[in-house]
Amino acid sequence: MKKYNIAVVGATGMVGNKFLQVLSEKNLPVTDYYLFASQKSAGKVVNFLGKDLTVLELKRENIVDKKIDIALFSAGASVSREFAPIFVEIGATVIDNSSCFRMDEDVPLVVPEVNPEDILWNKGIIANPNCSTIQAVVALKPLHDKYGIKRIIYSTYQSVSGAGMGGYTDLVEGVKGKPPKKFPYPIFNNLIPQIDVFLENGYTKEEEKMIKETRKILHEKALKVTATTVRVPVSYGHSESINVEFYKPCTLDGIKDAIKNQEGAVLYDDISKGIYPMPCVCEDKDEVFVGRIRLDDTVESGCNIFVVADNIRKGAATNAVQIAEYIVKNNISRG
Repeated sequence: MKKYNIAVVGATGMVGNKFLQVLSEKNLPVTDYYLFASQKSAGKVVNFLGKDLTVLELKRENIVDKKIDIALFSAGASVSREFAPIFVEIGATVIDNSSCFRMDEDVPLVVPEVNPEDILWNKGIIANPNCSTIQAVVALKPLHDKYGIKRIIYSTYQSVSGAGMGGYTDLVEGVKGKPPKKFPYPIFNNLIPQIDVFLENGYTKEEEKMIKETRKILHEKALKVTATTVRVPVSYGHSESINVEFYKPCTLDGIKDAIKNQEGAVLYDDISKGIYPMPCVCEDKDEVFVGRIRLDDTVESGCNIFVVADNIRKGAATNAVQIAEYIVKNNISRG
């Protein structure tokens, strides 16, 4: 079996740490791991799989002298824009967690349980979708296949860790009464109906991401999608209320069966026993939990579902590692 060399870019950050955790749980045929970060973190020693690895400064001369097959990026869009092409230049396949390449028509946007076939036409870069989009499409894919989705209405309740360590710290310090540094308003004991910047049409960039990414992943350019995204005082785990309208008649049992049989999804829905998805249920799990399923009788065919997943694990690290795993298992080269 071919052996691979894997690089982790942004290895000392929140998602980078989760990359390493998820990689340590996989049995990938890897010869060497290389850890990259900013100059500030360079020189740190990380014990990974029984070996002490020194974090390298992310600069060209530290990249081009190495044989790297796969590079997992989570260091922000500007870093990806500058350094991803360098890794591609030396023959690596970059799996990028930033927003940099997601809407590039020449770059596949992939959730392995939903559209793994798009990995096949990559030209060196594969984009990891937004965390809130990843969990949504895992739940929606089997419903789209079965009934044909006509329209989607997203309402999200997104944890502070989605904004990185700054967001997490704002909640921790906010409990102590300290003012926010990351968010425009206190997040403790509050909800903020703004994630990312506002656009001219009144939507936020996060809402636009969900709309456009859903269309790209499901291969439905004209799909009707709207979204409202809200930051909530929860440490980990994004929750989403999703209203879906279908072209074909649906049944409650049919919807539940479709989700139950979807790879990566867990049907977590028994209201008689108080069973429904919550952030505390999904923390540090790879699966997407789906519950509160009911028909929407305001349309001819539709339903409401509640979808929860760990935004740092499945919504970032696991999804990227799953892409790498797919490449390794299928020995995929660039399209």
